[in-house]
Amino acid sequence: MTDLKETLSGIAKAIVDSPDDVTVVEAVDGKRVNLTLSVAEDDMGMVIGKHGKIAKAIRTVMRAAANADGKDVNVEIK
Repeated sequence: MTDLKETLSGIAKAIVDSPDDVTVVEAVDGKRVNLTLSVAEDDMGMVIGKHGKIAKAIRTVMRAAANADGKDVNVEIK
């Protein structure tokens, strides 16, 4: 079973300059998992990427990880 919170945290920490400021809040509602990713203000551009490409890639990877467990995931970046 994949720990979605730890997976998202690991991905974000690998991208940003301040990995200590990365936090992930998880809210589970049945098979639906809502993850809220918070990073330092200076790292926000790194996580979102040009035209949202990095954010889209993160969401795609997280959907694949959740799908392996039969869950649905929503990733919000703040």
